[in-house]
Formats: sequence, structure tokens, C-alpha cells
Amino acid sequence: MSLPDLSHLAIPGATVTVRVTPKASANGIVLRDGQIRMNVTVVPEGGKANSAVQKLLAKAMGVPKSRLELIRGATARDKVFSVS
Repeated sequence: MSLPDLSHLAIPGATVTVRVTPKASANGIVLRDGQIRMNVTVVPEGGKANSAVQKLLAKAMGVPKSRLELIRGATARDKVFSVS
């Protein structure tokens, strides 16, 4: 699986909005119409999908996952992360 280079988004104080599809067949990130769409294989229960999204997004951005904080959308498909 190759991830798109999202390192240009790794600006402290920036927010990153993603749309998530849980229970997908494979993990991945697709850029479509300027929107970041993420697929994760885990189920959306107990925060597992949020953790998987955070880890995958951090990898694509080239930052430690501890620098990404979920600030909106914990139970929604559209999520907003803050970069610290």
C-alpha cells in the first residue's frame, strides 16, 4: 500500500479534515476533489477506527501520531484533526 505524501499538511496549529470509511477491505488514503478520504479495516467501536485513522494519517504526513489530536467527529465519518 502506498500512501500519498501529505507532509505539506504537517504545520503546527493546522487542522486536517478527513472522511473515513471503516470496515473497508484495505487501509488506504485517496485524495478526491480536494478531500482526504481514508479507508480503515477496523470496526468503529471503542475508538479503534479513530486510532487506526490517526496512525495512518500520521504516517502519510510524516509526523508522530502523538502530534495529531482528534478535535471533532469522534463518532462521525467526517473527522477533524489538529496538528501540534
